[in-house]
Amino acid sequence: MKHLVLLGGGYGNMRVLLRLLPNQLPENVQITLIDRVPYHCLKTEYYALAAGTISDQHVRVTYPEHPRLSIKYGEITEIDIESKLIYLQDQESVSYDDLVIGLGCEDKYHGVPGAEEHTYSIQTISKSRMAYQALNNLGPNSVVGIVGGGLSGVELASELSESRPDLRIKLFDRGKHILSMFPERLSNYVENWFHSHGVEVINQSNITKVEENTIYNHDEPIHCDVMVWTAGIQPTKVVRQLDVEKDQQGRVVLTNQHNLPNDEHVYVVGDCASLPHAPSAQLAEGQAEQIVQVLLKRWNGEEPPAEFPTIKLKGVLGSLGKKHGFGLLADTPLMGRVPRLLKSGILWMYKYHNG
Repeated sequence: MKHLVLLGGGYGNMRVLLRLLPNQLPENVQITLIDRVPYHCLKTEYYALAAGTISDQHVRVTYPEHPRLSIKYGEITEIDIESKLIYLQDQESVSYDDLVIGLGCEDKYHGVPGAEEHTYSIQTISKSRMAYQALNNLGPNSVVGIVGGGLSGVELASELSESRPDLRIKLFDRGKHILSMFPERLSNYVENWFHSHGVEVINQSNITKVEENTIYNHDEPIHCDVMVWTAGIQPTKVVRQLDVEKDQQGRVVLTNQHNLPNDEHVYVVGDCASLPHAPSAQLAEGQAEQIVQVLLKRWNGEEPPAEFPTIKLKGVLGSLGKKHGFGLLADTPLMGRVPRLLKSGILWMYKYHNG
């Protein structure tokens, strides 16, 4: 019996499961999924969990069930590729024949002193819960500092401004405009929305230090009652510790079949993989589709495809509270109610047609 081990229950490995189960999994293969929590989490919605506009239950999706699928809960401490073993905290190690690493990412603090110690995060469900408690226990007129004007920071700031209009929200961003990956007119639309909703956008900021209740922008202290960090990501520590080839962002370099160049039994999916696009749920799912094709071919003793078509991304959608949004679909900017409705519909489809 061959043993496929999936590390992490994120978007990539969830798609692997949904493609192999119930009918595609060969009779001689069993699967073990290892994750911290007993459900798949909708990471794209952690901003709303932290803002207090949805409940914890809204971001959970149950894993599929199958006689040859086992779910193991634990903290992964080491991946030993030479011995084909996964080490877990306070548990026995798990051996594998084939491995898919989908452990996602964590915050990158860019060497800013005090940032990790004094800011909250929305990178995991447990950290998002802590951010929710801190933000929603604040009294009126408290100051919230959000560092990073990318998608996560913008969605958190907008959701929190609707949820708690009594708070004073400051959004710090290094660029001339927030959402620098989008066309400028879309960035301007979002900044105007923030202006009309009382959110202060601080462009061209440079966070040099963070202390308790104080953030330093260009070395100037600014009081904040709670600070949330959304200014960059990096692969998880377990992946960073792997002695394999990585790119400049610390992501694992792979072959066209998404496995390590010197080990066809170890695959990497999602945020930890070196790919030509920025990490996203869409990209992880597209990559997972191709990994399943490779696995099925190799299990059958056949050569996998030498190359795959480029993974096509449909676009990006973001929310501005519950009624407005923004996005890019096929390079076409969208602003207003339509992108928000599209995002809600896609989320509903994903949540109720998986698991």
